Parts: sequence; structure tokens; C-alpha cells
Amino acid sequence: GHDEEVMPNITSANIACGFHAGDPHVMRRTVELAVRHGVAIGSHPGMPDLMGFGRRAIDVTPQEMKDYHRYQTGALWAFCKASGVGLQHVKPHGVHYSMFEQYPALVRATAENVIEMDKNLFLFTLSDTKYEAEAKKTGVRIVSEGFADRMYQADKQMVPRKAGPHAMITDPQQAADHAVMMAKEGKIRTIDGKLIDVDIQTICIHGDSPA
Repeated sequence: GHDEEVMPNITSANIACGFHAGDPHVMRRTVELAVRHGVAIGSHPGMPDLMGFGRRAIDVTPQEMKDYHRYQTGALWAFCKASGVGLQHVKPHGVHYSMFEQYPALVRATAENVIEMDKNLFLFTLSDTKYEAEAKKTGVRIVSEGFADRMYQADKQMVPRKAGPHAMITDPQQAADHAVMMAKEGKIRTIDGKLIDVDIQTICIHGDSPA
């Protein structure tokens, strides 16, 4: 990725915690980099799937999901504490979002874990989805998320990466325009060209995209 180049231009960093990417040394260096630039830190827990970069669904129970997230977030929290900063949020990685649409119990486990670890933490959710609606029922603090460099379907789900090259927005100007539209107009453009309303408080940029 391009962490050193990206970090000065963002307000929050989602840091992988070792299950889908990263390791203790990368976590420490990334936390230190975020502190240097005054960037808020979030846990980015993934499924235990290094080979698949956390993008493959795994059959887990709600308790297993909670354990995976607590283990990873706890590790990042320790690095934050050692650097004298707090943790701001939790943003589940990759395949979580599609799993959450199918299995509400996994959403509840994820939200409950955030509350149990620290009720002041935010949980990032995909705006206007079943995932977000289910999470809100638990009372967890929600931040609705949009993606600058991903294409959307009419149901406000992201186009699956397996759908091909059109799932990603690879042109930097197009991604920037998409982000500005989300922030200023509260709209996203779907893959079939329609404009639909969304309520978004944070915009995700993938640090490992070539551009």
C-alpha cells in the first residue's frame, strides 16, 4: 500500500490487525504514523483468511465472530495505549458487509462486542443497509460509510469484486468526484447510471489501490 503517502490526507485510519493483513510490526508502525499526522485510529478486523485477504465468507457462529473481533481490536488497542492515544472506531473488513446482510446475528455480535469493549467506540456501517438497521437496534454508536472507489448497485450494496473490473473505480478523478458527491449532495451513482440518496458521515479510500 501507500500508507505514508495517504496518511497526511485522511482524518481516520482503518488499521488491519493481522487476520486478513498486517502483523504486529506493521500495526505498531501504522499507529505511530497515524499519531505523527494527528489521524484518528480505528480497528479493521478481518476474517482469519490471509490467503484470501479476508474477502471470502467463512462459516462462523456469532460468538466466534465476537471473539475474532475482540482479539484483533484488543491487540490494536494495546499499540494505541503504548503510543498514548485512544481508539476511535471499529470497521469490519471485506466480506463482513455481505455476510452481515444475510445473517443479522453476526451484526448483533459485532455491535455487542464494540459496546462491551468501550461504549464510546463508533462502529462503521454501510449506509442504508440491513447491516446498519440491525446494528442501530443494539444502541451502538453508528457512523455511516460510503466508498469513493467502489461502484454501487441499486440496493446500495457495493458491486461484488468478482463481477470484474467495473466493481472498482480506478480513475482518481472519478473517485474524487464520487466522494464529493457523497459529502456535498448525499448521493451515489449506481453502476447503471442512476443517482440515489444516501446518508454518509465517512468516506472510505482503499490505501492499496494503485492510484
